Amino acid sequence: MSDSDTTSPAPENSPGQQTHFGFKQVDKSQKASLVANVFDSVAAKYDVMNDLMSLGVHRLWKRYTIDCSGVRAGHKVLDIAGGTGDLTAKFSRMVGPTGSVTLADINLSMLKVGRDKLRDKGLVSNIDYVQADAESLPFPDNTFDVVTMAFGLRNVTEKQNALDSIYRVLKPGGRLLVLEFSKPASEHLSKLYDIYSFHILPRMGQVVANDEESYRYLAESIRMHPDQETLKGMFEQAGFEQCDYSNLTGGIVALHRGYKF
Repeated sequence: MSDSDTTSPAPENSPGQQTHFGFKQVDKSQKASLVANVFDSVAAKYDVMNDLMSLGVHRLWKRYTIDCSGVRAGHKVLDIAGGTGDLTAKFSRMVGPTGSVTLADINLSMLKVGRDKLRDKGLVSNIDYVQADAESLPFPDNTFDVVTMAFGLRNVTEKQNALDSIYRVLKPGGRLLVLEFSKPASEHLSKLYDIYSFHILPRMGQVVANDEESYRYLAESIRMHPDQETLKGMFEQAGFEQCDYSNLTGGIVALHRGYKF
């Protein structure tokens, strides 16, 4: 697959039993296990690679997400695909002893890394850990004040199902924030980003994590993810209102927001 390929994402609700895994077409029933293999492979080096891949800028993206979350003392927060717990750590301090944070991830390896990291920070009392599929969250209706999902939605097989599931578990008045790679706003930036993604990133993965293929998948999965306006429409289809997004770093990343009323 060359750097100049401009494969377009298939419509999220297209019929059939095939979906994309990076640029490959696979059976929908296989995708979750294929994604799990990727994150089993990268879990131990996930934080190191995040810092290297983004030159530390992912911390600023996450800080902006936290600043936009409206989380306060006493809130119940769900951090889906929370991985190694960067958002959960901040939210744990913000909600305090009267609130709670649930770190959920479909991948057990990532969940274990996150749990160990947060416990090493002394964050224990108000954090729960749940292995969960975003498409069918195992929580009652109207449970959480805020739901966040950082760099996880693009790996979900049926993204609309995940948004529907999140809407169900949010309380009326609650908000969803999805931080995800998106479509660069300028053609020049897009070309530079392609060079970085398909030439530099996989080699970095090979050197640091001894895993070129997983990081090639991550680059491909970003290209197959819905663009900003498409994802905004999917929020609205799930029932969210006042939906908007903010482009970060020229649209390489976007923060999407929606409210349940």
